[in-house]
Amino acid sequence: ESDLKQDKERYDTLVNQTEDLINSEDELRTIINRLEYSITEKFSTTFDLVNDKFNYFFREVFDGGSAELKLINAEQKSDAGIEIIVKPPGKRLSNLSALSGGERAMTSVALMFALMSVNPSPICVLDEVDAALDDANIKRFLRILNELSQKSQFIVITHNRITVQDAETVYGVSMEQDATSTVLSLKIKDLVN
Repeated sequence: ESDLKQDKERYDTLVNQTEDLINSEDELRTIINRLEYSITEKFSTTFDLVNDKFNYFFREVFDGGSAELKLINAEQKSDAGIEIIVKPPGKRLSNLSALSGGERAMTSVALMFALMSVNPSPICVLDEVDAALDDANIKRFLRILNELSQKSQFIVITHNRITVQDAETVYGVSMEQDATSTVLSLKIKDLVN
């Protein structure tokens, strides 16, 4: 009878633990489902915002045209790829591979601006993104950059004189004859006053 009592207590303990585990599993599944829903909703909302801003900035940097981000292979949105569809002014609808180098650079700039406007970073480093741009495109690029600089600080590495003239502060590095580097800084507003 003692063994039966011990076995019964052990059985009851295991049944209770099993019920606890089943309840915990159900709670975890509920939490996972809520998180998956939340992630999908956040992704959809952010994707739509970036897509709208991408089209806006594309039209700004190209002075017309249209651009769109499309989800591809989207069984689950979080696993989907993204296709970039663009139509520069006066051209047919195409993907990135059909664009010239300058057009691809401008499209990339528009996408980067879209991402930065939706989710601003405190600092952004741009390394010669203006190298493939002509003067008119650089001026549009700088206008947008100045607009976005209200929420982010941009460090732009450039050799372009128009970009340098538009900067608040210019840093230059020169190499002396003894192979040491010297950093020079210049606040543009100090020159104007």
